Amino acid sequence: MQALRRESPPSITAEQLSSTLELQRAAFMKEGPPSYRARRHHLELLLRLVLDNQDRIAAAISADFGGSEIGGRSIGETQRVEILPTVFNIRHTIKALRRWMRPSRRSTHWATWPSLARVEYVPLGVIGVISPWNYPVSLSLGPLAGALAAGNRVMIKPSELTPKTSSLLAELIAKSFTPEHVSVATGGVEVAQAFSSLPFDHLLFTGSTSIGRMVMRAASEHLVPVTLELGGKSPAVIDRGVNFDASVGSLLLGKLYNAGQTCIAPDYLLVHDSRVDEVVQRIRTQTASMYPRLADNPEYTSIINARHRERLLGYLEDARDKGATVLEINPGDEAAERFADANKLPLTLLLDVDDSMRVMQDEIFGPLLPIKTYTDLDEAIDYINAHPRPLAAYVFSDSAKTIERVGERVVSGALSINATAVHFAQDELPFGGVGHSGMGQYHAREGFLTFSHQKAVYRQLRPNLMHLVAPPYDGELKRRLIQFMIGK
Repeated sequence: MQALRRESPPSITAEQLSSTLELQRAAFMKEGPPSYRARRHHLELLLRLVLDNQDRIAAAISADFGGSEIGGRSIGETQRVEILPTVFNIRHTIKALRRWMRPSRRSTHWATWPSLARVEYVPLGVIGVISPWNYPVSLSLGPLAGALAAGNRVMIKPSELTPKTSSLLAELIAKSFTPEHVSVATGGVEVAQAFSSLPFDHLLFTGSTSIGRMVMRAASEHLVPVTLELGGKSPAVIDRGVNFDASVGSLLLGKLYNAGQTCIAPDYLLVHDSRVDEVVQRIRTQTASMYPRLADNPEYTSIINARHRERLLGYLEDARDKGATVLEINPGDEAAERFADANKLPLTLLLDVDDSMRVMQDEIFGPLLPIKTYTDLDEAIDYINAHPRPLAAYVFSDSAKTIERVGERVVSGALSINATAVHFAQDELPFGGVGHSGMGQYHAREGFLTFSHQKAVYRQLRPNLMHLVAPPYDGELKRRLIQFMIGK
C-alpha cells in the first residue's frame, strides 16, 4: 500500500491572523469573563469533539506519520498516548473547575483593620498556542482546555509537519466553536513566525529549545508573557542494586512510545559499570517481547519524515566514527531496506559514548539510546548537573537513600521514580521545564493559573484608623502610632 501523500492545508496570511486576534479580543472585551456554567459548557464541547472523532484523529495522525500498511502510527498507540491523556485531562478540568475559579481569601495587616483581601482569578484575554508535530492533538487540545477553563479566547497554530491532523483540528474546532472564541491557523514556517509575533495576552510554545528562543524573541517585541515547553536530554539513572527486571518495561515504554519522538523520553542511561551487560540483555529481551518485529509491525511507529530519519542516521554515523559501540536491537532480524521502506529505525543502543558525539549533545527524538557508565552515584549526578537542566529526570532504584539523593541534587522539570513519561498523564501534577528545558507550567491547577491573572482585591471597611497615617504628620498621637508600628 502506497503511503498517503502529505498535502499541506490551506495557509493563512499574517493579515488574517491579525484580524482573528482583533476579533477575539473585541469579543472578549465586549462579553467579559465567562461564567462557570459557560466555561464548563466549552470544556464539554471540547470533550465531545475528541470522543466523537477518535477514529478520524487516529487516521489523520497515522497518515502524517507515513500512513502505509507497515508505517505510520497505530490506532492503539494513538488511543494510549493522545486520546486517553486528553480525555482524562479535560474530564479532570471539568471536575476541578469550580474549585479553581473560587477566589482565595487573604489576611490583611492589623494596621489597616478593618479590611478584607482576596485574590480573584480572571482570564487574560486571548491565548496563543503553538503546538508540535510529535503529539499533535494532545499538545494542542491540552493547553486549549486549560485556557478555556481560565475563561480565555484561543488561537492555535499546529505544526506544518502533520498537515492532515492540522486540517482535521481546524475543521473540528470550527464546528464546535465560533472563530471569535477558538480558531486554528494552518500553514508553514512563515505563518508560525507571524503567529509568534502577534500581541497575545499569553503565548504557549511546545517544541525545540532553538525554536523556543526565536519564539521568545518575537514575543518580547510586544512584552507577551510566554510559557515554553521545550525538551532537552532527560537522563535515566539505573541504580546498582535495583531490580531491573521490574523496571525495564517502563523504561522502554517511555523510550519506544512514538518511536522515541517524545520530549520526555529517556534520552540516555547512566548505568553502574557492573551492570551494563545485564541492562543491555534485559533491554534486548523486553524489546522482543513488546515488538517481535519492528519494520513490518504497524504497532511500531515510523519516524515523522525522511529528513528526521536522516538526522538520526547521522547521529549513528557520527558516534560510530568517534568510537561508540552501536548495538541494533532488531528482534525479527529484518532487512535494512524494510526499515527504510517504512521510514523506521530499530531501537539502537550506543555504548562508549562521550560528549564529542552529536548524539550526546542534541535532543535525540528517536529510538536511539546512549548508555554511559558510572562507578558511584555522585559521578552520575555530577554528569547530569554539568549539562543543561532536563525536562525530566528518571531514577530506577529500590533504595530510598539513592532516590532522595538524586531528587535533592538534580534540578529538573520533573522527577519520576521507577517509571518514565507517565508523570505527564497525572492530572494533579503540573508539567513544565526549567532552564533550557523551558519555563512556566501547564496541566492541573498550575495550568489554570498560567492562563489567569491573579488579581489582588482589597476592601477598606469603615470606620478605620487610616487617617492617623495621613498628612499632616505632626501630632503626638500620630508620632507615637508610627513609632509603635515601626518598632525598635
